[in-house]
Amino acid sequence: MSENLKTIKELADELGVSKSYIDKIIRILELHTKLDKVGNKYVISKKQEKSIKDRLRSSESTTKSHTKSTTKTHTEVDFEVDFLKEEILYLRKSHDKQLTNKDKQIETLSNLLDQQQRLALQDKKLLEEYKAENDRLKVLKMPSQETEFKHLDNQYKDEVNALKEKLENLQEQIKDQKRIEEQEKPRKWWGLWRK
Repeated sequence: MSENLKTIKELADELGVSKSYIDKIIRILELHTKLDKVGNKYVISKKQEKSIKDRLRSSESTTKSHTKSTTKTHTEVDFEVDFLKEEILYLRKSHDKQLTNKDKQIETLSNLLDQQQRLALQDKKLLEEYKAENDRLKVLKMPSQETEFKHLDNQYKDEVNALKEKLENLQEQIKDQKRIEEQEKPRKWWGLWRK
């Protein structure tokens, strides 16, 4: 490993404690999210190592001040008890935070569901009103439209027939006018003896 980085096992061996004890201190100090990974092992930077050592020293000094004449086994048990108390406290805090967040999420989801249900009910009512209005308008418009179309059809047919008659009359008048004009045309004198 690099000079600046140590594995959890290397630090535990150096300090003469177990790897699991170092893991617990890392969780208490909330360093577990900040550890880097090299290969498949987590490594500790110099700054993190200093924090862990300071924590270990403070735990040792607290334990030493409580029990001056204890055996090594008793000291380790006290470390373990102190550590477990702190871990329980940490876990309670994180659990309480999670519960609070979950409660907020549940409340938000409940509000959203309630709003969605109200909007769906409003949409359904509006749709029913629109359908009823549409049906009412259809009933009112249908007969009048049919009557109007029949009236317009008859009116257009009458107009077309009248225009056809006028056209035929005009054509007859034009033919008659042409006949009259041809009869009234003066004849040329040389064309008279040829006939």
